[in-house]
Amino acid sequence: MDKKINYRLFLSLFFFLSGFIFSSWASRIPTIKAKFSLNDAELGSILLAMPISSLVGLPISGWLVSRYDSRVPLIMAFILNALSLTLIGFATEIFTLIIAICLFAFSMRILNIAINTQGITVQHHFEKKIVGSFHGLWSTGGIAGIVYSTIMIAMDVNMSRHFISVTVLILGGTIAFYSKLLTGDRSPSGNKFILGKPDPYIVYLGLLVFFAAVCEGGMFDWSGIYFREVVGVNVFTAGYLIFMTFMAVSRFLSDRIIDKFGMAKTYIMSATLIAFGIALAVTFPTFWTGMIGFSLVGLGTAAVIPMTYALAGASKKYSPGMAISIIATYGITGMLAGPPLIGYLSHALNLRVAFITFGVAGIMLIPVSQLFFRHRRKEKRMAESLS
Repeated sequence: MDKKINYRLFLSLFFFLSGFIFSSWASRIPTIKAKFSLNDAELGSILLAMPISSLVGLPISGWLVSRYDSRVPLIMAFILNALSLTLIGFATEIFTLIIAICLFAFSMRILNIAINTQGITVQHHFEKKIVGSFHGLWSTGGIAGIVYSTIMIAMDVNMSRHFISVTVLILGGTIAFYSKLLTGDRSPSGNKFILGKPDPYIVYLGLLVFFAAVCEGGMFDWSGIYFREVVGVNVFTAGYLIFMTFMAVSRFLSDRIIDKFGMAKTYIMSATLIAFGIALAVTFPTFWTGMIGFSLVGLGTAAVIPMTYALAGASKKYSPGMAISIIATYGITGMLAGPPLIGYLSHALNLRVAFITFGVAGIMLIPVSQLFFRHRRKEKRMAESLS
């Protein structure tokens, strides 16, 4: 098999496993809320541990991908991520739960930086865009994780046994296939963070990731709660499942959509779908309108982060790994602000009103993306005038 096809195939497998383990955790958030008798504000405070731990992991992940081939931190993070998931399942006290969630988020951050760095490197071996397909497989893994979680819940399998089975799967896949990943992708330059005037190219991309993270991360954490407590259905994973399904479908199509319409128009379409989907789900909180609304949000959020990471790989100031690490800081800040904010707003007002936050975050993609493309055109004109 052609080496580049081989690299793409096995990296795709790791994107799938990453989505599987994350959705296994997110599907069980309502279970955790009930197990520890948490109100929305208390749950929001516990979820705050994730972005804080991710922020701690950011400089470490940036250092790791600059010092080693990206597959080294990728494998280390996968192993720690799987083990910390089991620890979440066995937590019986709030303190233990928070420690386990911190480890889970810390390892997830290193994993995300490493896997996306490798993805951009593999992209360089192909003429056509393939980054969207990687993220599509992440979402497909997420769907598989939700389906598996739904089966576990329906069979009344407790969370600890459920998470052990996921850990065994992840560890087995990691050990079996890590040697198939691409090597020699450590960048020789652009690996140091440069203090000084912020680079507008990176700042605008960071803001796009920030607003996408507010929406996407919040939907991951609160979709199940919304369907259980607002829509009022027993199978509370339905909303999360439809969101992830349409996100996956859209990510597989995103590369073609971008080729057809261009990135600037894709950001506008994404923002419109998010805002309309949230408006529908909030205005008419019934099962089918909620499902349609969440599917539109999934379609809208799908392309934003992979598209923005691909643009980050073209930074003239930083290596792909360092650029993604810096931009991911904005994403973590979005995660820091999003899910906890929804918890606090829900406690003060109600969950329906709190969900409007996601629609506002989606709309903000339009002005920020327009500013970015205006800046890029200006840079291009300046470069042409100097040549």
